Amino acid sequence: MSHPVVRIGLVGDRSPAVRAHGAIPVALELAGRALGVSPELTWLSTRQLDGVREDTLTPFAGIWCVPGSPYESMDGALSAIRVAREQGLPFLGTCGGFQHALIEFARHVLGLREADHAESNPDAALPLVGALSCSLVGTRGKVTLTAGSHAARAFGRTESTEAYHCNYGLNAHYRHVLDGAALRITGEDEEGAVRVVELAAHPFFLATLFQPELSASTGQPHPLVQAFLAAASARAAR
Repeated sequence: MSHPVVRIGLVGDRSPAVRAHGAIPVALELAGRALGVSPELTWLSTRQLDGVREDTLTPFAGIWCVPGSPYESMDGALSAIRVAREQGLPFLGTCGGFQHALIEFARHVLGLREADHAESNPDAALPLVGALSCSLVGTRGKVTLTAGSHAARAFGRTESTEAYHCNYGLNAHYRHVLDGAALRITGEDEEGAVRVVELAAHPFFLATLFQPELSASTGQPHPLVQAFLAAASARAAR
């Protein structure tokens, strides 16, 4: 018996050198088996998304902004994130996707037009995403999740140990810009640094600095990837 097809757009610049790019299709396949659906993946380069219109992403039931920044076109990545946010399209951002979800929200919702990424623009007036005090490349760490959040519901608990491969995150000097904002901080590490953000009122808009796709090597579906695919499946069935 064939399973329902769920079309997922992967936003990023595909490279065999990026471990996550090989892991993401496996992670989605594992989640698909658990849900009884078949994810159909399309890679969307950031350059082709520069100036993207809403209808460009209409064929997709979910958008995953993948690791591998700096992207060839930051504007392309931000455009796709904005469409997903505004159109209620299930969205997952991991590592670079997390960083750019922060920038997109700051620029287009909070009006902080100068919000930028210190890696691609070291002279940014407002480096919302900055270098981490300690690199997280190849590390694992405990994340505490806010009870009742999308993230905690996906995990079924308020704590998890997750894998990282990044050098940049939310600049602690600008954490206050999210105070009272719709984009809520719902996951922190043991030092209180931001690791998960989400839009509570959105069907599924969640971004993590950690990389849930790296769990694909265990052969088990990751709760967040499964929750994202479930949200996309629900949209596809509408």
